[in-house]
Amino acid sequence: MPAIPSLGGLRGRGNSRAKAVPVRPIPVPLSAYVVDCAVYVGGKRLPGRWTHIEAIKEVRKRHEGFVWIGLHEPDANQIQGIAETFGLHELAVEDALEAHQRPKLERYDDTLFLVVKTVRYVEHESPTTANEIVETGELMVFLGRDFVITVRHGNHSGLARLRRELDDDPERLQLGPAAVVHAISDHVVDHYLDVTGRIENDIDVMEAQVFAPRSQVSAEQIYLMKREVLELRRAVMPLATPVQRLAEGYTRLVPDEVRSYFRDVADHLTTVSERVAAFDELLSTLVDATVAKISLQQNTDMRKITSWAAIITVPTMIAGIYGMNFDYLPELHWKFGYPLVITVILAICLLLYRIFRKNGWL
Repeated sequence: MPAIPSLGGLRGRGNSRAKAVPVRPIPVPLSAYVVDCAVYVGGKRLPGRWTHIEAIKEVRKRHEGFVWIGLHEPDANQIQGIAETFGLHELAVEDALEAHQRPKLERYDDTLFLVVKTVRYVEHESPTTANEIVETGELMVFLGRDFVITVRHGNHSGLARLRRELDDDPERLQLGPAAVVHAISDHVVDHYLDVTGRIENDIDVMEAQVFAPRSQVSAEQIYLMKREVLELRRAVMPLATPVQRLAEGYTRLVPDEVRSYFRDVADHLTTVSERVAAFDELLSTLVDATVAKISLQQNTDMRKITSWAAIITVPTMIAGIYGMNFDYLPELHWKFGYPLVITVILAICLLLYRIFRKNGWL
């Protein structure tokens, strides 16, 4: 694999990408972007601190084990040395540098490149007032014969705890770097399950409020929830194909022992996908119910307004007649004329009120 001359100018390739001026690599301390670099032999982590060059030399000198390097939001200058050492394809490296990638699995020579979306549930007081419910990040994974490199974008998708759990499970790590890829996939999908469970509770709360007699939930709030579910769907749905490929023997980099574990991840992902699809349908139904409820309320208000307008029309009409400048009007000079007119007005208004009340307009 030829060395990558300069990754700084990769973003300028293609009609859909803006051109960038190539930059000269600047040496950066490993601690600035390398979260961890470890060598595993026989499933156990070797002691000491390693640079990426020292780590891969040690593994290839022993002809066993693998290297696991974790990176957090590196730039082109920082990742160039690692890309050259491990022979990473420039297109995969370019994708790893840019966030907002779609979940996918690609094969470049003897290296696999996997992109997964991470999700985090944002705590909030009520789903009807929250502006954000789901926060997403990204994990890019390079899998080789004797190495696995993870590139993380976002602040919530750390793998430190997962790495500690794997360090305590050498039998699992004996399966090689593919076991790390499975652990990462399983870790991400487990978070999907947790987030969907908590979103389901939020939707239940919103559904109860929508059908409450005097609900304050608006269609805009439901659309906000629907948008958050859509963001979750974009993270979950495209990942099904990559996981299925890994479970079906897409590459020899994933041994048969690990493929069976990916089938379990695929099953969990199917469960998540079904939940997300159900959320989307339920929220669409809630939107329709909210719009229908608003229309019904408006119709009720219009009936009330119409009823009161009809009642007010009676005294207005009679007062208008007796306000005319004519000398000969019925009972105009009779001393009981005024009480009679008021009585007639009240009687007619009361009759109309009882009719509208009986018909449910008031």
